[in-house]
Amino acid sequence: MHNFQMSKKKIKEIFIGSNNKGKLKEIADLLPKSLKLYSNLDYKIPSPIETGISFHENSLLKAKYFSKKTKKICMSDDSGIEIDILNKKPGVYSADWAGKKRNFDLAIKKVYREISNKDKNWKKKKITARFICVLTIFWPNGKFVSKTGKIEGRISKLKKGKNGFGYDPIFIPKGKRLTFGELEPQKKYKIDHRFNAFKKIRKFF
Repeated sequence: MHNFQMSKKKIKEIFIGSNNKGKLKEIADLLPKSLKLYSNLDYKIPSPIETGISFHENSLLKAKYFSKKTKKICMSDDSGIEIDILNKKPGVYSADWAGKKRNFDLAIKKVYREISNKDKNWKKKKITARFICVLTIFWPNGKFVSKTGKIEGRISKLKKGKNGFGYDPIFIPKGKRLTFGELEPQKKYKIDHRFNAFKKIRKFF
C-alpha cells in the first residue's frame, strides 16, 4: 500500500539509497540544488538483497532499508526495461542480466541473443519496449510514498552511444531517432522514466 498521509513540511535533506553511480547522478540532477544530499559515497552501506517481484516492492525495500540504516529520509528507485517480444523480460531482473559485476555489455548481448532466438528477422521489425521506474521516499517514522514513471520506445538494431548507463545504448524513446545512449544527458533527464516518476513526487521538496 502507498501511504499518502505525508507532512506538508518540505524535505530539506535526503539520502539517495543506491550504489549505482549512474542512478545517483541522475537522481541528484533531478533534485533541487538547495537540498542537502547524502549518498552511499559517504556511508558505504552494502545494498540489500532485492527479493521483490515488482519494481514497487524493490523500490520500497531499498528505501526502507537505507532509511533504517541512516535514520534519514531516503529516496530509492527500482527500474528496468521491459521488452514485449521477450514477454516483458528482463523487467524487474534487468540488473541481474548484467551479472554480479553489473556488466551491461553482457546484458545487452543477452538481450540481442534472446530477441534473435524469438525472431531471426527482428531487425526488420519494430521491437517495442519501455523503461519503468518506481521512486520511493521513505521517512524514518515509517511513512512512505511510491510513484511510477514510464517511457515507451523500441530496441535499436545496434548498440549506440556512450552516454547514460545500463540499457540506454539500445533504447530509442518514442518520437526520437537517437538512443538514450546518444542523447545529451540533460535532454534524456527531461523525458525519461525516472523524470516521469519524479514529477509525481517533487511536491515534497
